[in-house]
Amino acid sequence: MKLSDLKSKQGNVEVEVEVVSIDDTKTFNKFGKELRLANATVKDSSGEMKLTLWNNDIDRVKAGNKLKITNGYVNEFQGEKQLTSGKFGKIEVIE
Repeated sequence: MKLSDLKSKQGNVEVEVEVVSIDDTKTFNKFGKELRLANATVKDSSGEMKLTLWNNDIDRVKAGNKLKITNGYVNEFQGEKQLTSGKFGKIEVIE
């Protein structure tokens, strides 16, 4: 699967990407829990896309890493497609 093939609201996404950059981490409270969120820009041979990183994934992922995303989900935020591991997906650093 390539980034350019992904559609909004698509689930069960499996893709390998390289991290181009990671934005600053934002912290907020939801349901009494503190959550951390950072947007990364990732790329493959077909193009670039935003990847939403949550909590512990933020600490594990660095610019330049190659990632394998399993059972990911594509959502749309302000008209832009974004990839996320969602509740059931997994982000693995493979290099």
